[in-house]
Amino acid sequence: MDSSPQFPLVLPPNVVVKSPRETIIAFQVALQELVAGDPLHQLELEPSHHFAPGAYARELFIPADTCIVGKIHKHAHVNVVSQGDISVLTEEGVRRIQAPLTFISLPGTKRVVYAHTDTVWTTVHVTEETDLDKIEEYVIAKTYDDYDKLKAALLLEEAK
Repeated sequence: MDSSPQFPLVLPPNVVVKSPRETIIAFQVALQELVAGDPLHQLELEPSHHFAPGAYARELFIPADTCIVGKIHKHAHVNVVSQGDISVLTEEGVRRIQAPLTFISLPGTKRVVYAHTDTVWTTVHVTEETDLDKIEEYVIAKTYDDYDKLKAALLLEEAK
């Protein structure tokens, strides 16, 4: 694994950000504006879904030269990069990952990724659920505000 910060995408010069979180949101907005109305640059990636007792795995093939902005994960989860070379921007900074690598993501993680080569990335979540819509509701926060409210509620519950 090469941990050097090599993220090949840059924000437009008129975008000013104050925090890592704002940087991720700015990348998401810039990417959405870039591909808006341009079907040649819009890519629908279909994940493969795998279920085992107590676990759900979501496997995604990311073609080379593809940039994706992920969703905000509510819970810690296992990640397996089984193929490829990919740069990842999170609130912790930029990390370049080369397969094979398995690691844990913390709650609140949202990623901007750029695949240098074809990449296969799998996330594994603890759940008995098999309904994909219900899994999405359990695993994903729609906004950082939603995640922050969930985090505050969990901290309040722990304090009781």
